[in-house]
Amino acid sequence: MTAFVSSSAFADAIPFAAILGEVRDHVPAREALLDAAMGPGRTRKSSEQIRAGRLPAEGLAFSALSPDGSLVGTVRLWNVSAGTKDGAGVPALLLGPLAVSPESQGTGLGSLLMRCAIAEAARLGHGAIILVGDPEYYVRFGFSADKTGALSMPGPFEPRRLLALELTEGALDGTFGVIAPTGRFALEELSQMVMAA
Repeated sequence: MTAFVSSSAFADAIPFAAILGEVRDHVPAREALLDAAMGPGRTRKSSEQIRAGRLPAEGLAFSALSPDGSLVGTVRLWNVSAGTKDGAGVPALLLGPLAVSPESQGTGLGSLLMRCAIAEAARLGHGAIILVGDPEYYVRFGFSADKTGALSMPGPFEPRRLLALELTEGALDGTFGVIAPTGRFALEELSQMVMAA
């Protein structure tokens, strides 16, 4: 098993940004950042089909804030089933999207967000993280296509870009099939807030 540092080590990792747990007030700025970084086509990606209408995994949504409080980076992880093994769904996380504001690109902030998310997922006991992205970028974090050959997304995707990182050795051994959402629906949170009011 790979050793991961605590996510708290990233709270003040760089002088121009702090990485914190996402709160509701960050959401409008996060959406604007994602639109600016990825364009309007971002909502048509296969990964977005898995995330649509769902809440991120508990404790696994992060915001990077500049000293003035503005959002300069974001990453979230989502509960999924990484196909099946022995007739049962295989719990995993889907990472994404990861985005950094244009003025913060090239500073290492994206790498810090990734390392923070991976460390916290490991601390919380998750077995594996899956993502769709450029292997040339994500290999530095330990992601590869070694365990994703028998997995697929619910829509179009490039198999070479379907990558995984096992946080627990063997977590994805023998898995196959379509990656599917398993996390809570956003409406569940809304109904809980209404009942509490």
